[in-house]
Amino acid sequence: MKVSKEEILHIANLSDLILEENEVDKYLLNLQDILNFANIVSNAPVEGLDITIGSNEAKNVFRKDEIKIFEDNKSLLQNAPTQDQNMFKIPKVIN
Repeated sequence: MKVSKEEILHIANLSDLILEENEVDKYLLNLQDILNFANIVSNAPVEGLDITIGSNEAKNVFRKDEIKIFEDNKSLLQNAPTQDQNMFKIPKVIN
């Protein structure tokens, strides 16, 4: 796809970019390369391919929510700076 210098300057103006004269040609070549690659990708043959959203088909990997009884509460609570009624006691967070 061919892009003109006027189009590059217009895009730069819309993007609030200040381009020097020697930069315009560089941007012009880069934009043309990008648009040419996009054209190649959009014209790639996709007939007969399965529709996919992502590259892997991973499903929900979360474990099931299960209640488990912890047997050694005393050992666990010995790490608490303060405790109350067999629970960790922490400073109030919400006013």
